[in-house]
Amino acid sequence: MSQFDSLICNAKIIDGTGNPWFYGDVALKDDRIAAIAPIGQITPSQAKEKIDATGMVICPGFIDILSHSIVPLMVDGRCLSKITQGVTTEIMGEDWTPGPFGGQHSEADLDRNPMLATAPTWRKRIPTWKRLRDWLDAMLEAGVSSNIGSFMGGGTLRDYVMGMALGEPSPAQLDTMRRLMAEAMEDGALGVSYALIYPPSAYTGTAELVEVCKIVSQYHGIYITHLRSEADRFIESLTEALEIGRLANVPVEIYHLKAAGKRNWPKMIEAIGLINQARANGLDVTADMYPYTGAGTGLTSVLPPWADVDNKLYENLLDPAMRAKIRAEALNPSGDWEAMADLCGPEGVMPVGFYKPENQPYIGKRLAEIAAMRGQAWVDAAMDLLASEGQRIGTIYFMMDEDNVRLQLQQPWLTIGTDAGGLDPAWAKPLGPYHPRAYGSYPRILGKYVREEKVIPLEDAVRKMSSAVASRLGIRERGLLREGFFADVVVFDPETILDRATFDASHQLSVGVRDVWINGTRVLDNGLHTGAKPGRIIEGPGRRQ
Repeated sequence: MSQFDSLICNAKIIDGTGNPWFYGDVALKDDRIAAIAPIGQITPSQAKEKIDATGMVICPGFIDILSHSIVPLMVDGRCLSKITQGVTTEIMGEDWTPGPFGGQHSEADLDRNPMLATAPTWRKRIPTWKRLRDWLDAMLEAGVSSNIGSFMGGGTLRDYVMGMALGEPSPAQLDTMRRLMAEAMEDGALGVSYALIYPPSAYTGTAELVEVCKIVSQYHGIYITHLRSEADRFIESLTEALEIGRLANVPVEIYHLKAAGKRNWPKMIEAIGLINQARANGLDVTADMYPYTGAGTGLTSVLPPWADVDNKLYENLLDPAMRAKIRAEALNPSGDWEAMADLCGPEGVMPVGFYKPENQPYIGKRLAEIAAMRGQAWVDAAMDLLASEGQRIGTIYFMMDEDNVRLQLQQPWLTIGTDAGGLDPAWAKPLGPYHPRAYGSYPRILGKYVREEKVIPLEDAVRKMSSAVASRLGIRERGLLREGFFADVVVFDPETILDRATFDASHQLSVGVRDVWINGTRVLDNGLHTGAKPGRIIEGPGRRQ
């Protein structure tokens, strides 16, 4: 009887600690790493299968701290574009989770997500998920290739209690938020996640955030946040996040750290200084990023958040009086919201997420070009297209600095996330272009910033993608190549790994990742997905059975 299931031989081992690589063999048994030894110490006869990894790197699987695979996993549990990057764990929940569903939620809210139309069975199931755990359990029951974990979506929390209303919650409403937050932590949430530029989270005050985070703190979770501003009020918004951490006694994670808009690029040095000083003063704060200078969000972000109060954005765009107010604010922003078109100009705005046939000719063109084609001002073109589509229209905004990307990567407290879902070109390409980060984030770092530009060492890059994320999130027995840890393992070619997806041709899988095991099961074999779905739920520290 064989002692091991798989023996991966002759590899450069990068164990995820940041320590220098060494040559060795790695043996897997059941769902665990059974042995790590010098080359040749384990004989091939001890394993059912021998995999020659000469010239390859073997490392722990990558943990995506900012995944948007919630709906993509309902469409396709294989998560192809992530597995082919070496991602073995998806951490979801930025501002939105499909559970708990209830309270002020309506099924009409779900219709704003066009991708759900490709998964009608799941679309029907979401209203039955009364707790966060209902969604996670349903994903596992259906089968997913990657491990999955989630924060509680702060937008979901507020929407459940207050809908899309402005204003502070009443004491009773705040108590309901606290109760729901506690339930989510007991269901296994890693903490709470807010995206403070999007309604309804944009309507949330600092005091409300602190109260919710106090519950998270009681369960030893994390406050993870898309800052209220990453542009003109970047420093003020970062200061707010740090203050929330102090007042709630909770660790703080900054989503996709960036300084948006050329006039704000110099602020990155100040932001890094603020984080370093906060850490020196004892505040547990870290950040993550994706390696691109284009951001991705909705075309709705060219309009003020108050335009969507009470879920009436598309109705308001058809009302002449409201439309005039929205137009005036979009052209002359008040400064208290993230006016994306003001940051990069209509020539830096590239809408890609059109679904209606009549709007397909605009895919991939810049908003300035679209406006010229339509004979309109850019703001009128944007409002008409949003009213036509009745959905947010996925959009790329070109507004970050390449030098800042390099500077951020060098910070020891920074980790990597994709800010994207896992896609398959076969079914995703007909849905239109997508941000290339869904296909290329990790190989881009390993190919462009490590091999070609030597911005950071290979060992540190792997650490930022694996053990640093596991440590940050309190994920046990993952993120390192260590005997006894779960066998989430990646084999890649350090000489060829690279992203192929671009902003103009986004639906292209990366190259260079050869093999992937998740919980000891081979999910990628010589670059091809095996169809296996061995993923498990990653639970936060407050989980109660």
